[in-house]
Amino acid sequence: MAAPTSQLITLCLSLNLVCSIVIVLLNKLIYVNYAFPNMTLTCIHFFVTSVGLFICQHLNVFQPKRLPFLDLLPLAASFCGYVVFTNLSLQYNSVGTYQLIKAMTTPCIIFIQTYFYHKHFSLYVKSTLIPITIGVFLNSYYDIKYNHLGVIFATVGVLVTSLYQVWVGEKQHELQVNSMQLLYYQAPISTLMLLFIIPFFEPVFSYLLPPWNLHAAGIVTLSSIVAFLINLTIYWIIGNTSPVTYNMVGHLKFCLILFGAYLFFNESLHFLQLLGILITLSGIILYTHIKMADQKTKNTLPLQTNPMKN
Repeated sequence: MAAPTSQLITLCLSLNLVCSIVIVLLNKLIYVNYAFPNMTLTCIHFFVTSVGLFICQHLNVFQPKRLPFLDLLPLAASFCGYVVFTNLSLQYNSVGTYQLIKAMTTPCIIFIQTYFYHKHFSLYVKSTLIPITIGVFLNSYYDIKYNHLGVIFATVGVLVTSLYQVWVGEKQHELQVNSMQLLYYQAPISTLMLLFIIPFFEPVFSYLLPPWNLHAAGIVTLSSIVAFLINLTIYWIIGNTSPVTYNMVGHLKFCLILFGAYLFFNESLHFLQLLGILITLSGIILYTHIKMADQKTKNTLPLQTNPMKN
């Protein structure tokens, strides 16, 4: 399988970035105007993703590959845990604390891949985590409100999210499947798991028959389609780059969403917040530069070593 071009990687990263910002605005509208519960909406998103992949398969966009059910269970379960605990974190913590602890996913991923999957990260890559962490900390510092239970939920959420993102990349390589082939099976399993989990956290039936109108149904449908695109690009990005790269893009999303909230919703922007955004962006730019330099080195290495074999 040929390696993806830099243009394709840029396109997928950009699509994921735009869709992630759009879905925040759509979901905010859904939550504010219709009080739709988070996990139920997520379940609908994954159902639509399953249907979308089924349609893609019949359009010969990809060819499904039979996968062992038991191998997919940890991936599907980790996704459900990721949804549950990140939502609980958001419920019990302030947004600042939620974002701050969520940013620790990147160091956690590097730790997991280093000590459990024996992957190597250069000192330069590890050093980029310093401005990322400091920047996000400053970004959220003004809003930190400590809550024991919330911090526990958030910490477990970081661990499960890190495992989920690492396993996505590992399973693609282990099972020799692409992003669509893996998501084709994982999305329905995760949907069924969420159906069992949701009743413990959300009063589902009281929300299933609200006074819906065509406008509301259209927004939920559009949100689900955007979620489908996000799910596809998440799997593609992690499978073809790395979970660390995806998390760095995630920090950029956070900064842009924060700027968007300031511009479109007149939310105040503290000086430390602005400073944190700039520091975080500097870390993202530095990380990107290092990864691109590493990729160029890998691409030129065979040409340099080949004459020595003769």
